[in-house]
Amino acid sequence: MTAVISAPDTQRKLEILSADAQYDLACACGTREDEHRTRGAQDKWIYPVTLPNGGASILFKTLISNVCFNDCKYCPLRADQDVRRCTLSEEETVNTFLDYFNRREVFGLFLTSGVLGAPDATMERLNRVARILRYRRNFRGYIHLKIIPGASASAIEEAISLSTAVSLNIETPGANHLAKLSSRKRFIQDIVEPIKLISRLTGRGNKYARVKQTTQFVVGAAEETDSEIVKYMWGLYDRLNLNRIYFSAYQKCLGNIPPDNDRLSPTPTSDAFMREHRLYQVDFLLRKYGFTESDICFDKSGFLSLEVDPKEHWARLHSDYFPVNINKASKDQLLRVPGLGNVTVSRILEQRKNSRISTICDLGDPGSRLKKADEYLCY
Repeated sequence: MTAVISAPDTQRKLEILSADAQYDLACACGTREDEHRTRGAQDKWIYPVTLPNGGASILFKTLISNVCFNDCKYCPLRADQDVRRCTLSEEETVNTFLDYFNRREVFGLFLTSGVLGAPDATMERLNRVARILRYRRNFRGYIHLKIIPGASASAIEEAISLSTAVSLNIETPGANHLAKLSSRKRFIQDIVEPIKLISRLTGRGNKYARVKQTTQFVVGAAEETDSEIVKYMWGLYDRLNLNRIYFSAYQKCLGNIPPDNDRLSPTPTSDAFMREHRLYQVDFLLRKYGFTESDICFDKSGFLSLEVDPKEHWARLHSDYFPVNINKASKDQLLRVPGLGNVTVSRILEQRKNSRISTICDLGDPGSRLKKADEYLCY
């Protein structure tokens, strides 16, 4: 058994645990350098994070403990791995976070943990930190708590009552895929049912409707296809009203899963990250552009194109839809045009109230996106 570090100081614990927190990513597909999977410039445990409502800020992110009972094959912190183990006390976590918060170096707290024995025992540690912050230290700001798979309904409800946002990672699209990664997690009982419970408790008109719910897929570790992931994404948004879904491309250096074929290889190549990027683009189409699951196009093997973004892929396969008249089309019609996003479409709708749009240049200096859009428009 790996020895647990019993007497490091708080700084040393944070160096270990915050570095390990990188494996529980909540990053989103970004267009600016500070939106990508990078750490804050000052310390390893401060991360740029895209929030569920779309905003971006800096969160103090750490594990409470990297001791873990689970056996997830993609995770370097699983029980059989020889890694440095340590655990932060509740007071250490609270005091260090508030030190950064009071110096205005972080916006809020993102707290997760390995599973120390029973799921509810771990949830109690997470909830206790939040209780101290809320009730003893009078903190009213942003707290994101991870829900531990298999946690009880009462532990989950308490976490929700203390949080601004909560998340339970779905990890794979279905029980068969999860079984390839873990023999200890039960897909329906430990993951799906708790996600449904959170959805009921945080649904519109309910007691905790202010609390956001997110989840995350590990992409490429369980031989899943993109079409399987998108099917589950659509269900999570359409039936369970999740606020945001995140994706993390599996990297071979973080686990020991052998690649079975080139397309599903866990090797951290540019293709693996492009696959993650394409899934984020699909996520935006489902949440912001009026697309449904049936609109998303895959190849014969069930994968998104790595060469063409999913919106343009749809456009190429639906030539009868184009060209779209920029002066007459509805907002939903314009949002189907490659190169046009919500901001540009809003500008088009506003501008055409006062004058006819005769050329793409009427919208301003045409960059690459507007030039692409011009191929699908008429005036």
